Amino acid sequence: MPIQTIEPRRLYRQIADQLRLLIESGEFPVGARLPPERDLALKLGVSRPSVREALIALEVEGWVEVRMGSGVYVQSLAGGPRASLTAESPLETIRARQVIEGELAAQAALRNTPALVDGLAEAVGTMEDEAQAGNVPIRGDRLFHLRVAEMANNAVLVRVVSELFDERHNPLSVKLGDYFENPSSWAAAIAEHRKVIEAIRAGDDRGARAAMHHHLACSHDRLTASWPGADASGLQLDSREQTEP
Repeated sequence: MPIQTIEPRRLYRQIADQLRLLIESGEFPVGARLPPERDLALKLGVSRPSVREALIALEVEGWVEVRMGSGVYVQSLAGGPRASLTAESPLETIRARQVIEGELAAQAALRNTPALVDGLAEAVGTMEDEAQAGNVPIRGDRLFHLRVAEMANNAVLVRVVSELFDERHNPLSVKLGDYFENPSSWAAAIAEHRKVIEAIRAGDDRGARAAMHHHLACSHDRLTASWPGADASGLQLDSREQTEP
């Protein structure tokens, strides 16, 4: 047997694999409800957001079904499960973007011109048009973040921002968005983008950095909020618990 390359596994993947093994062993049979997020987090010694990512990964793979307001249930795997997800963690991606894009916003404030700032406003206008049409305003959102990066005049950073943003299209991110993004959350995000523009227009590098940090922190919080309809189901998440212990 040839030697295989050793790769560090993402935390949510490690959690998902443990839960999958318990399902396969019969610890959680078909139809059983898994323990609440809080209980799983305590037993595994990890944060509840990481447990959430693991549960959603298992849902995408076909091992479980999330029933809003009820819980997470093991489901039949007739035909076999899908291949294991290897997508980047959406929450880790947002934290990485926060580090990088905060500095890019500060640089944009120092390099601003009326034409470049107008380009940012145009991108947010595209977001508003998409939202008003009932669509997820991804095109305008992506354009905004790329244009902020372009103002730093560094092609490598533009590519990094593009690649990190496009992680939104991985199956785990898409499913998270299905649960936690809605017209209200996008309206809040659009308002946060406008705060970034205001600081860049004013040439306020500290304010631009803070506004971008705030926007991405809010994006993180929106994905770790209580599950829609959560109550006694064990799905809800205390928004204060957002970092690994």
